[in-house]
Amino acid sequence: MSYILTTTNLTKTYDKKNAAKDVNIHVREGEIYGLIGRNGAGKTTVMRMISGLSKPTAGTYTLNGENKFGVGVLIESPGIYPNMSATENLRLKCIGMGCYSKRYVEELLLTVGLENAGKKNAGSFSLGMRQRLGIALALAGDPRMIVLDEPINGLDPQGIVEVRHTLEKLKEEKSITIMISSHILDELSKLADSYGIIHEGRLIDEFTTEELSSRCGQYIVIKTTDNKKAAALINQTNEFSQGRAIASIDDDGCVRVTDALEKTIEINKALMQNNIGVKELFINRTSLEDYYLKVTGGDHNG
Repeated sequence: MSYILTTTNLTKTYDKKNAAKDVNIHVREGEIYGLIGRNGAGKTTVMRMISGLSKPTAGTYTLNGENKFGVGVLIESPGIYPNMSATENLRLKCIGMGCYSKRYVEELLLTVGLENAGKKNAGSFSLGMRQRLGIALALAGDPRMIVLDEPINGLDPQGIVEVRHTLEKLKEEKSITIMISSHILDELSKLADSYGIIHEGRLIDEFTTEELSSRCGQYIVIKTTDNKKAAALINQTNEFSQGRAIASIDDDGCVRVTDALEKTIEINKALMQNNIGVKELFINRTSLEDYYLKVTGGDHNG
């Protein structure tokens, strides 16, 4: 596995209180990595450290084995001058990065979909347009990775879609690695390839989209008079399993069937024909938000 970013026991302490403690993150090159956590969990602290905006109290971070690297950053509000145009804002940033040319600035505006708004004052931009300009500023200097803290927070649905399409374009056409935090977990699940959950300053889980599917995807839950016998029957019935082990006993003692969602009627009939009483059978649809709340001990009201 090729990682563009790894952190080792990354820690930040303020007045003897750990804002982040022993955080070990692994970001694959060319992916979108979603960092999840409630306010105050440590997301921004971690992002500031790996962006070089804050010095770690302890621990290290590396890019492909190197201890120093530059990343593009958009943390909190974009640093733009409202009385200047998008082009002028980008021009200033590019001069500071030593990469200014008129064509380069035009290409950055095109990348984030602001090619027709370059002459407009940034102060007249919608929030979504300001966020996309902020992403363009983060891209100045051609970093291999950009770090975006809550880039869709407060956006209307259209603005969210615009930012999402921009990030997808950066990944697919530019092969840029993106770390993004967001409270809108349903939207994040449409973007991210991998996730890290940070809670009370510690990274408590890290998983890929494929692993998320097995944890949060749809599956059949069955409660019977003999769950072990029911799971064995489903796995042995080729009509359902096609030779694969699709049924198992979950942590709650129920039968979990990870495939054959369209076969619930047939499964119920087969169990009854084999004298296995069915107490309950339903399709469970667990979202990323549900999984996050489960592992952090939260609830929908908190």
